[in-house]
Parts: sequence; C-alpha cells; structure tokens
Amino acid sequence: MGYNVAIDGPAGAGKSTIAKLVAKEKGYIYVDTGAMYRGLAVHFLKNGIKPQETGKIIEACKKAQVSIGYENGAQQVYLNDENITTKLRTEETGNMASVASAVPAVRAKLLELQKTLAKEHDVIMDGRDIGTNILPNADVKIYLTASVETRARRRYDELLEKGETCSYEEIAKDIAERDYRDMHREIAPLRQAEDAHLVDSSDMTIDEVVRTIVALCR
Repeated sequence: MGYNVAIDGPAGAGKSTIAKLVAKEKGYIYVDTGAMYRGLAVHFLKNGIKPQETGKIIEACKKAQVSIGYENGAQQVYLNDENITTKLRTEETGNMASVASAVPAVRAKLLELQKTLAKEHDVIMDGRDIGTNILPNADVKIYLTASVETRARRRYDELLEKGETCSYEEIAKDIAERDYRDMHREIAPLRQAEDAHLVDSSDMTIDEVVRTIVALCR
C-alpha cells in the first residue's frame, strides 16, 4: 500500500508548485489531477465543445485517454498519445476544466487511474477534493490556500513574465468566480477535510510552505 499525501485548495494557491517540490524532496510520485482534468479540457476544446454543452462533454469522454509520463524528470501529460503539456495552462483551458470537472462522466474517467496510482505507489496528489473524496484515507492531508488578492497577483505577474497582456481585475474576478463554482458544485465540492492541516500561503515563501508540509510527512 502506498503512502499518500493529499493537497487540496482553491485555484491559484500554488498546489502544483508545492506538490512537485515536496515530491522531489520526499521521493514521492507527483500526480497532478488538475493537469489530468485540463488534459480532458483540451480534448473538449479541440472538438469545439463549449463549457455548457454537458451532453457533448459526456460523449467526448468516450474518445479521450489522458495519461501522465516523465521526460527528463519533468511531468508530461498526454491526450490520446499526443503530448499536450504546453496547452494546459491557458485561461480557456482552465475555465473549461473547472466547469467540466463537475460532470460525473469526467470525474469517473479519471478516478480509477488516480486511485490505482495511489494504491501502488507513494504519491502526493493535489486538486480540489483529494482528501475529501479521492483519497479519504490519505496519510497526510493539506488544505493550501491564499487570499484572492494574493492569488490574482501571482497569476498576473506570471502572465506578465510570459509577455502576455492581462488585467489584474479580470484575473481576480475570474478566480473569485472559480472559487464559488468549485465550492458550490453538487459533486465533491471544494472544502477543507476535517483532518486536514490548514496552510495559508498568503504571507509565506515557497520554501516556507514546502518546509511546513515536509515536516508533516514521514
């Protein structure tokens, strides 16, 4: 049985960055569930499907296979054997993933793979409902969060560094709306598990967050 670490939290809290660093420090396998959902979102968008077209999303799931691999130590996401890693972090893909993740067929598509990985390996997994739904018996549970303002500023700075034109106000509005959607969806809404450790990174450095979580692991 694998040793499991679950990190949940809202969009933009730094879950993926922190989980990757903890995985490297502890020698765990990092399972980026958000990237897997984004992989399906890329599939939906490639087929011209809009977020509100639930029927088409359900049908499209039947023709999508998302997998995770590593090249030169870096995680790669594949959609039907095509490497789509560079397409995962657009705003359009993120919004589609947020909406589509509430569709039962989408969740079912990925759940079995995620649970199998956790059973067979020492893993650290991040997402919206890892500790509450996917790995309810995880050895360590973390709820990683930060204020909307902090998360919007981080995303704004990240996009500026890439040379993209963006609006801080629009990013903050989008994050707040995504929070509400994730917390109020009918299936596995975002919430802190009762036995999860709360880590608010608003005023913490990345290294401080990593040290905090590593100290909680075996």
